[in-house]
Amino acid sequence: MIRLEEVYKIYNMGENEVRAIDGVSLEIRENEMAAIIGQSGSGKSTCMNIIGCLDVPTSGKYYLNDQDVSHMKDDELAEVRNKTLGFIFQQYNLIHKLNVLENVELPLVYKGVHEKERIEAAREALRKVGIEDKMNNLPSQLSGGQQQRVSIARALAGNPSIILADEPTGALDTKTGKEVLEFLQKLNGEGNTIILITHDMGVAEKAKRIIRISDGKIVEDSGHSVPKTEHERSGIPGKGNVKRAVPKAAGMGDAV
Repeated sequence: MIRLEEVYKIYNMGENEVRAIDGVSLEIRENEMAAIIGQSGSGKSTCMNIIGCLDVPTSGKYYLNDQDVSHMKDDELAEVRNKTLGFIFQQYNLIHKLNVLENVELPLVYKGVHEKERIEAAREALRKVGIEDKMNNLPSQLSGGQQQRVSIARALAGNPSIILADEPTGALDTKTGKEVLEFLQKLNGEGNTIILITHDMGVAEKAKRIIRISDGKIVEDSGHSVPKTEHERSGIPGKGNVKRAVPKAAGMGDAV
């Protein structure tokens, strides 16, 4: 379902070259629940931006459902996101002037779904997360856990095959965070592919597979052996004058 082949994301910072992603090769299969874990600056958010079609690699290939999306234009990437991907954010990203139902409907509006159909889809998504009775409330009238459930419902409404969750428990207390993770596990059991992005090992351990990233490289993968980059296979050292930095990646999350 997801295949990255020798993917690099390189930023030029004056005389220095910053490799936010440094030769990553990765496959994630349909119906997997995988966690990409790393500290701030490790490259995990940049990796998620590429997987989520919010950014494109400098070089290398990214195949999503066997379609090469490596160098698509912004409008093409937007179409892929609308059809295939659902996003859950740490800060919920709800529009506070819209009620719960309208927030969940919003991605379907962008997809051009007819009003009656999108209302039905939004209500069904809210039913799945257990807060259909809150559909007329504003986000400000909900608890943090309820707002995250609205965020999950919004991700589900378009029936995506892949759900990307960026620090989904980061703004929640321990008990509520546990409930959200259990719900994501339930969605995975129902056939959704779930990718968690986190710095928290306690969150990562809820996934069936843990992929650890550091300095833009995959250093550990509980599901597979870590493939070597082209430079590592050939014994050629990387380019000199390469430094790590934390530039802002396009789209989600903290700096790379």
